[in-house]
Amino acid sequence: MDPIADAVAAVRSGGLIVFPTDTVYGIGTVPHDVTATARLFDAKHRPRDLTLPVLAPTLEAARAVARFDDRAERLAAALWPGALTMVLPRTDAILGWDLGGDGHTVGVRVPSHPLALAVLAAAGPLATTSANRSGEPPAVTCDDLHAAFGDGVAVYLCQEQPLSGAASTVIDLTQRDVRVLRAGGVDAGRIEQLLGGGAPLLDSPPPG
Repeated sequence: MDPIADAVAAVRSGGLIVFPTDTVYGIGTVPHDVTATARLFDAKHRPRDLTLPVLAPTLEAARAVARFDDRAERLAAALWPGALTMVLPRTDAILGWDLGGDGHTVGVRVPSHPLALAVLAAAGPLATTSANRSGEPPAVTCDDLHAAFGDGVAVYLCQEQPLSGAASTVIDLTQRDVRVLRAGGVDAGRIEQLLGGGAPLLDSPPPG
């Protein structure tokens, strides 16, 4: 039995899988299948105005999903694979993907975890979000994951030890000013340094 092959077969048929990343467990599926992404929104209880992020196996694969400017290229070269999600304009090729949100931007990341990368290399980029119900903390053990999603997930890829990394840092690069949408595994000061030490990163305003 090959659990990675089972996971790839599951997502290719529109199912959901859970797998570890370098940050937290992710729950994912193929991003181009509207039925599959709807299943992911339902499993997460995730509001449709929040865009599903996409995990990619390589920078080249990420470039097929999002349009990279010089800033994004610089950050990807230094911090990927790693815990940085960049919100960028979508490429024309994925404008039809039903990922929620505004339909024009996408959060993309290349993770640094051998199992995640093996799945992504075989399946291609996946719409992937943290493996928890919206508003609850991420699950850190396989028992927690099964309790949260049950039979709604086709394949669980779990590691033996609890997974308790920090979530990825999320930055918005769609405007001239770079905005931090979520603090996480990559320090904002490091991002500022890589961007040339110009204007400081802006914090996202609170919802309201």
